[in-house]
Amino acid sequence: MKSIHPAQLQDWLQQAQAQAPQGRLPIVLDVREPWELQTASVKADGFELLPMPMRSVPARYLELDRDQPIACLCHHGARSAQVAHFLMNNGFTEVVNIHGGIHAWSQERDPSVPVY
Repeated sequence: MKSIHPAQLQDWLQQAQAQAPQGRLPIVLDVREPWELQTASVKADGFELLPMPMRSVPARYLELDRDQPIACLCHHGARSAQVAHFLMNNGFTEVVNIHGGIHAWSQERDPSVPVY
């Protein structure tokens, strides 16, 4: 499974945009719980932000396009790595894990995102 740091997201987005279905943006799949989203969230910039708590992924993953690039995000990177692995095992080919999660996002990409 591929993993990127939040600081590498812009490069990944540029590559992913070329692979995304026509007119579609890459997805950042936020697998944190709703209370976590209320505590800290990222701004969608060059990607579609889709919240889907980890526990709901097995029931909802068919809502996703298998050909659309997806970067999985959680708090520190463990849950998102599990979801990325699950998606890859179910036929998704363009999936990466955002290493360090939203915590690293705050440190590397956007310090306005609260750390919790």
